[in-house]
Amino acid sequence: MIGQIIVGIWMTVVIIASFLYMPATQGLGETGRILVYHVPAAWIAVLAYLMAMVNSIAYLRHGELRFDRQAQVNAELGTIFCILATITGAIWSRGAWGQYWNWDPRQTSITVLLMIYAAYFVLRSAIEDTDRRARLSAVYAILAFLTVPFLVFIVPRVYVSLHPNLINVSTRSFDMDRKMLVVFLSSLLAFTGLYAWMYNVQKRLENLLYRLDMKRGE
Repeated sequence: MIGQIIVGIWMTVVIIASFLYMPATQGLGETGRILVYHVPAAWIAVLAYLMAMVNSIAYLRHGELRFDRQAQVNAELGTIFCILATITGAIWSRGAWGQYWNWDPRQTSITVLLMIYAAYFVLRSAIEDTDRRARLSAVYAILAFLTVPFLVFIVPRVYVSLHPNLINVSTRSFDMDRKMLVVFLSSLLAFTGLYAWMYNVQKRLENLLYRLDMKRGE
């Protein structure tokens, strides 16, 4: 309960600060404020997909279904935050390029990523046997994450993109003013806390549903 309150307060402070404390970004104006939500959402999507792979490896090693449930929860949360990153990215695109979608390399790669993980859920829903579903889903989740670094970090840099880079490569520092940097880093922490809270809630729910199914099968 205390953790939920802290996350809620922190997120509220970030939202208020993004409008009242952080200045409008140069070139984008008020639309640039979306970056403090877009980038953290993308970061959490990568983190959740990574944890889905870690739990899938744990399932293949130990054969415990709780790891399969945890992998599923992380894949679900990763997809939610990936969709949020896509939506906020489209809003940014509208302010920067005049249209919500133009198949920029980053927009294209995130679409492919969403399709890859959509197939993960299709796979799970198509298999009734619990152990077989867990085993095949674990293998797929591991292979799926191997595409994440390629689609998120490599493809957008190989092809010409109008998407801005927040990190200055020459100085290896964030390319933003101090106020924006404070709000941006605070947003990263807030989104990470939100992810941890959502993960714990969803994990408890999945464990409860699993125990109920086990009782019905007795």
